[in-house]
Amino acid sequence: MSKKSFIARLRTRPDTRDRLIALQTELKALVFEHEPDALVYELFQSETDPDLFECVATFRDEAAFEKHMNIDFHDRLVPPILECLAEDMSIAFYRSLD
Repeated sequence: MSKKSFIARLRTRPDTRDRLIALQTELKALVFEHEPDALVYELFQSETDPDLFECVATFRDEAAFEKHMNIDFHDRLVPPILECLAEDMSIAFYRSLD
C-alpha cells in the first residue's frame, strides 16, 4: 500500500495573505486533530515571494486522502482559502514507492 501525497501551489493577493495563513493554520490543526492517517500537512511560504505558498500533504493511503477531501472542516475552510488566491491553485499528486 503506497502513501498518497500532494503539493499545492497557492499564490495569494497581498491583501489576503494573512487570511490565507490563518485559514491554512486552522486547517492544519484540524487535520492533525481529526485525521490520524494524515502523516504530513504543512504550509510553506517562499523566502523570496511572500505571496507564494506550497502546501505539502501526505496520507497513509488513498482512503485517508479521501477522508481528508470529504471531512466537514475541509468543506468549510477550502472555499475561503481559494477566495484568497490571485490565480488558480496548481496541485500535483504523488505516490510513495515503498
